[in-house]
Parts: sequence; structure tokens; C-alpha cells
Amino acid sequence: MSVDVIETSPASAVARLRATFASGRTRSARWRIEQLRGLERLLAEREDEIRTALAADLGRSSAEAFIGDIGATKAEVVHARKRLRRWMRPRRTGLPLTALPGRGWFQYEPLGVVLVIGPWNYPFYLTIGPMVGALAAGNCVVVKPSEHAPRSSAALAELLPRYLDPEAVAVLEGDAEVTQDLLAQGLDHAFFTGGTEIGREVMRAAAARLTPVTLELGGKSPVIVTAAADLEVAARRIAWLKLMNSGQTCIAPDYVLVERAVRDEFLDLLASTMRTFRAGDHESGMRVVNERQFTRLAGLLGTSGGEVVIGGGADRAATAIQPTVVADPDPDSALMGQEIFGPILPVLTVDSLDEAIAFVNARPKPLAAYLFSRRRGEHRAVLDRTSSGGVVINHLAFHCMSPQLPFGGVGDSGIGSYHGRWGFETFSHRKAVVSKPSRPDLSLLYPPYTDSKMRIIRRFF
Repeated sequence: MSVDVIETSPASAVARLRATFASGRTRSARWRIEQLRGLERLLAEREDEIRTALAADLGRSSAEAFIGDIGATKAEVVHARKRLRRWMRPRRTGLPLTALPGRGWFQYEPLGVVLVIGPWNYPFYLTIGPMVGALAAGNCVVVKPSEHAPRSSAALAELLPRYLDPEAVAVLEGDAEVTQDLLAQGLDHAFFTGGTEIGREVMRAAAARLTPVTLELGGKSPVIVTAAADLEVAARRIAWLKLMNSGQTCIAPDYVLVERAVRDEFLDLLASTMRTFRAGDHESGMRVVNERQFTRLAGLLGTSGGEVVIGGGADRAATAIQPTVVADPDPDSALMGQEIFGPILPVLTVDSLDEAIAFVNARPKPLAAYLFSRRRGEHRAVLDRTSSGGVVINHLAFHCMSPQLPFGGVGDSGIGSYHGRWGFETFSHRKAVVSKPSRPDLSLLYPPYTDSKMRIIRRFF
């Protein structure tokens, strides 16, 4: 297949993909599996190029590039490929007495031409990941990478058409205007990963054409550390995810609520762990994606109140923020009012688990919630009394790293879910089917509806 496909506009790209979808070739299991194998080859053969792009855009280390983008994406692709034929099977159902004799089932059909709008923070995992579900479901896909990760965007534009069917996948680079132009085409689904405010804009534009959306957003994901926690493990695991990708992770811990009885010990362990994890790093701190994000984060540091336990420095020339822990900031400060999305971690003191739960519930529903405790009763309290996209107990992020589980937000943190089977279903239409024989053909169903007929009909309802 030729890969010399140059897109001149969103309209021409979508028209080309609609023609491909209309041909019917994307519907077969064979075609879908070929696309998934293509993604596997891309990740295996172009790992060095992906690492280089991530280092240029985000300052990522080789290890973080593999863990956060390459390995996680590969796991998603392999999981789908191995299970795809099973997912595609029609599902038999029962029928009510009124529909007998007959058979009922539902089957999955692809939606058509779908849009994946990728973010800058994990530009390969969070762009290719949704594509896995879209291709597994038999769709044609338009990809709009983030312009804020230009090297990664260019790599996706070059590599995806080389490893996938170039008549079924289009990559359009550009800014928000390109996204709006794509949404104006009346696509069959739009999948967006990014911030809540931009998510609202995407949803408004999609609504004008009745395009259904999946929104993977963010929010302030809390960590609750009770007196029953293993504090050393909690500090290590919280520091690990908070510092991954300079804190620019949608499910990173945004703030910690720690019980007063263990507050000082936990803070000491957290600061010590952060120093160990970042030993040898440049003194200026951890690089963030651009100057705009740097300015925002530096501003949060300057207005939070509270005690800086570790870090607090910022280097504008390097667009770098030191890993920072702020103890007991003002709950009404900007630091506690917006998603941080950087290497700054507020730690607030609470007197009980009930107080922590009330604090979480007084704020918009987060994408993730985390609890560190060895008491099952406390596990159940958080699960039953809080609402979030997902929960991890005694660790972080593993709900996102498990393709056997649905991943998505609730309320302000998102609409819909994906990963594994849930990605396949997000990009599929579940078509209900009833098949009945021509005979018998009961006259009871047809007019005129006499009193005697209606007495019989009423018995069925």
C-alpha cells in the first residue's frame, strides 16, 4: 500500500476515509488484526525514534519513555489483538414471551470515521491507546496529535501511515483550528484526552453535528493516607508517580490528605524519598513542557501559603520546577483550586478518615482516588462514600495500567471509558437483532383490536 498520502484539509482527509470505510474492507477480523500487528511493529522497530521525540518534547529519560509510552502502549495493543475475535462475536440474549417464537442477539458494528485528539503529556500512549480500540472495532481513524509536543506529533504523522493502512488512517498536525475543522466534518465519534476546559470546547463543537464524544479529562486526584498505612511504602509509591514525567500525568496524585497522628513521619519519609529518586538530577529541577506551564506552576508556588518541606525553586531559563512538597497550604488557594499538573505536591492534615472523605466530596469528582491503609473497613468506606473515575488501594495508577479494567472519568473528570474491551465497545455500535419465523403469524397482533383480543393481549404485559 502506498504511504504517499498528503492531506490538504480536514475535509479531504475525512472524505478519503469515508470512501475507505464504505468499501467494507475495515470490517473483517483479518484487517483489524493486521492494523494491531502494525502498531506492534511500530513500537518495536521505532523505539529509538520515539525515545528521541519524548526527550526533545518533554525531557523524558529513556526509562520513563519506555514505562510511560512505549511499554504501556504495547501492552494495550497485545491485549486487544489476542482477544479481538472473541470480542467480535455476536451475543445471544433471551426474548420476552411476547416476542416468541424467535431469537435475539446483539452484534458489534464499527461506527465509521472517528477522531482521536491526542494530548502532549504522553503523546504516544494517549494517542495510540484510543486508536487500538478504534481499529479493533473496524473504524477508519483521523488522528490529531498535540501541537505542544511537536517532535512527537511529527513522528506520529510520519510513522502511523507507514505501519497502518494509509487509506484508513490520517494524521493531521496543527493547532486548535484544525481540531475545530475536523469536528465540523460530522464524524462518527470524537475521542479527546486533555484538560477539562478544552474538553468542554470539544463537546460543544461536537454537539453541533451530534457527534458522540469520549472525554478523558483530569482533575485533582487525592491520596488519603491513614494512620493504618505502611508509611514507607506510601511515601515511595506517591513520590514515584508524582515525579513521573515531571508530575504531568492526569492520574498523578494532586494532593495528599494525611492523618495527624502520622503526619510528621510521613512528611519526613516523603521528602527523603523524593531526594533519593531525584539524586543526580540538575539542581534547577524538573523540566515542564513549555514556558506557559512553567509560569502557571511558579505562580502556584508563590501564592499557596503553607510550609515548603522540600524544593520550592524554579528556573525560568530551563523551564524547570524543583520537586516540591507544601505542607498544609491554604485550602482556598490557587494551588488547591486547580489541577497542578507538575512536580508540586500539597499535603494537608486531617484528623480522621471521615474528614478526608468530606474534603474530597466537597470538590469536583476526580479522575482517580488513592487510599493507603491496611484496614479493610477503611477501604470500603472510601469505595462506598466517594466518587471518582477509578480507585487504587495501597498503590497508584494500576487501574490505568490494566487493560482488563475500564479507564475513564466521572463528572468533571470525563465522559466514557476505554482500554481493553471497553475501548472496543466505545468505538462500536451494539446493534440489537431479532429474527422470527414467517409462521405462525398470529392474528392477535393485528387490528381490529376487539375487546376479546385486548383481554388476551393484556395478559402478556
